[in-house]
Amino acid sequence: MMAEPVKLIGCFGSPFVHRVEVALRLKGVPYELVEEDLNNKSDLLAKHNPFHQKVPVLLHGDRPAVCESLVIIEYVDEAFSGPSLLPSDPYERAMARFWAAFMYKECKDSMWIALWTDGEVQAASAREMKANLTLIERQLAEGKKFFGGNTIGFLDIAVGGIAHWMGVFEEVAGVRLLIEEEHPALCRWAREYTLDETVGQCLPDRDRVVAALTPRKELYVSIAKAMAAQK
Repeated sequence: MMAEPVKLIGCFGSPFVHRVEVALRLKGVPYELVEEDLNNKSDLLAKHNPFHQKVPVLLHGDRPAVCESLVIIEYVDEAFSGPSLLPSDPYERAMARFWAAFMYKECKDSMWIALWTDGEVQAASAREMKANLTLIERQLAEGKKFFGGNTIGFLDIAVGGIAHWMGVFEEVAGVRLLIEEEHPALCRWAREYTLDETVGQCLPDRDRVVAALTPRKELYVSIAKAMAAQK
């Protein structure tokens, strides 16, 4: 029986699209990447994600689209054979989901404000972000390469943006948040993650990402100021 085709609607340089690509590759799932121009969104994206019109979007056969990167990863893990991405133990599985959600809910705003504002607002958010990174770092078991053990799993994919994109944003913003002296285990994990052969197959070129993000700096500053005003 012929396998149903898998398409991934994504765009260059997105850490959320990267999450899904890593999951598909770890599971050994062939897929077609359909690159989207988010400044000129296609009818395809509007059709399959009409509410948010964001990437990534996964199309599997004739099924309705699956949206949101973490949801897609769980779908891929359950829908396809291959090594499991989530732990088999129910408690460990729950913890992986918790810390993946923590990364998005608790770290997103503090990281953005710490990168793109200044003064005491920036300093307070930098302290908050570094404290959150410490909490994430503590989830790395001693003697293990990755959060899931010795192979990349769900939580590694979920926080993979720390490994590649945080350094890019730090360079563009001129701010350092993840420092070897403060978070040695997390920095070691970041190196292991980016050096992984499967990850490397879909990791966007760093210089290209820097070049793509630099012209958007003023936009990021305005977004961060709006976030800070709402806190």
